[in-house]
Amino acid sequence: MHRFTAVGAASLAVAGLVVASATASSAHDQRDDARRGATATPIKHLVVIFNENVSFDHYFATYPNAANTDGTRFTAAHATPRANTLQTAGLLTSNPNSALPQRLSSSQALTCDQNHGYSAEQKAADGGRNDLYVQNTDVETCTPGLFTEPGLVMDYYDGNTVTGLWNYAQHYAMSDNSYSTTFGPSTPGAINLISGQTHGIHAVTPTGTPTTDSYVVASPDANGVGTVINDPDPYYDDCSNSNATRSNNLAVASGKNVGDLLNAKGVTWGWFQGGFKPTTPYAGPGTKAVCGAKSTNIGGGASLDYSPHHSPFEYYASTSNPHHLAPSSVAAIGHTDQANHNYDVSDFDAALAAGNLPAVSFVKAPEYQDGHAGYSDPIDEQHFLVKEINALQKSPDWSSTAVVVAYDDSDGWYDHQSAVITNGSNDPARDSAICTSAAATVGVAGGYADRCGPGTRQPLLVISPFSKTNYVDHTQTDQASILSFVETNWGTGRIGDFSADAKAGSLDGLFNFHRPVGRQVLLNTDGSVASVKVTTPQHD
Repeated sequence: MHRFTAVGAASLAVAGLVVASATASSAHDQRDDARRGATATPIKHLVVIFNENVSFDHYFATYPNAANTDGTRFTAAHATPRANTLQTAGLLTSNPNSALPQRLSSSQALTCDQNHGYSAEQKAADGGRNDLYVQNTDVETCTPGLFTEPGLVMDYYDGNTVTGLWNYAQHYAMSDNSYSTTFGPSTPGAINLISGQTHGIHAVTPTGTPTTDSYVVASPDANGVGTVINDPDPYYDDCSNSNATRSNNLAVASGKNVGDLLNAKGVTWGWFQGGFKPTTPYAGPGTKAVCGAKSTNIGGGASLDYSPHHSPFEYYASTSNPHHLAPSSVAAIGHTDQANHNYDVSDFDAALAAGNLPAVSFVKAPEYQDGHAGYSDPIDEQHFLVKEINALQKSPDWSSTAVVVAYDDSDGWYDHQSAVITNGSNDPARDSAICTSAAATVGVAGGYADRCGPGTRQPLLVISPFSKTNYVDHTQTDQASILSFVETNWGTGRIGDFSADAKAGSLDGLFNFHRPVGRQVLLNTDGSVASVKVTTPQHD
């Protein structure tokens, strides 16, 4: 791969001056690299919007064909490429599961949360046949007012509800073959995004005393170190345990994450999450910050904005901000100060408005807008996506920016496609045939149990002036593919210790770096297209 760095003026000298100018050229390049970061692609700013709990078929089962009976009208471009969907697979009316998939209307946006456990998802996959979802991940009883019906787990939305994502897919690039790095819920997905390594976890009490807890750590060794497959809260977070009102054991992660790698290279970065700003600030030793901000979804349901187990850097001592301290200034966002790279989502908006966008940004919506069934929904999620992506496209940095929209897990929603398993696991208490058979063929990386994957299929889109246009990529990728892109683009090196970054498929197929067709596609809040403008990508 080329390294796209600015060319110093001295390098344009005539031949007789080349030797004399070499030192000046090198110094200019070094100054420019320090300011902007030498990158292997033209992407100088990567923004990962990491949403919650959606399978690919749950949002794209009939893409690009929408019913247009309700919601926002959607009409696809004539040349839209074929994607691997329920419709193209012929599974809408003839399906091996015990219930048929049903279309959810825009008025049914709020539904029950499904079972998305590590073992339950494996059982639903049934060795790759994907025919046991109703028996293993279906949940039909939940909070009154949420939509439910028999076989709910099989159901899907179309472009009349998830209009924004369908329009982004029309104008940019989407994968139909991207997965969680391992089976399981939110915390493993979030940790895989930043380290590709869910092993190296140990349990502590709320006061930090090492303990044993099978919910926090699966398959622990003699030192209590094992793998996370559930959603324990992080130890390095005052707001864990429902703002310290509970006494559950907490998780500590050892090893490196991408924040450590970026810090070592001097690359600016941040994790920005809704509700991270405390409603009661930390007041010194013996006190804790409180994250009490709440918001209301379209159905009138209120939820806390901040979820500690969605905040992966808080599991690591090196990259946590336990007391939720604010950045020392907007100019300091992305740099190391008391906030230690962990911020409220409002800080992302402030940095973007000030022209201070970090090189690498991970963005997590407040809970009511993150797409997680049970308390969020695709319409509130769409409002967040459109707001943030419109703002990015209007910024001066857009010409060198890529937005990746990805998900932490599938929520257990039905999907007909399984990944080619690249890492097996042989835990007799938790693993099913799809993982134990892979253990015999591809092995168990590092001998670390309970990291079987890739797991469930989820949406992944790349929105950038350098995206291919109206393109569907079929390369198998997973959450660690995003990590791998960061490592390669900024030259950080790999995580090591059998991280999934070493095996993850490349995102390169979603980009066109050599002949980009720059676009600014602004959407309305209902996901419809407001305007389309050709832009000029920054291609050093």
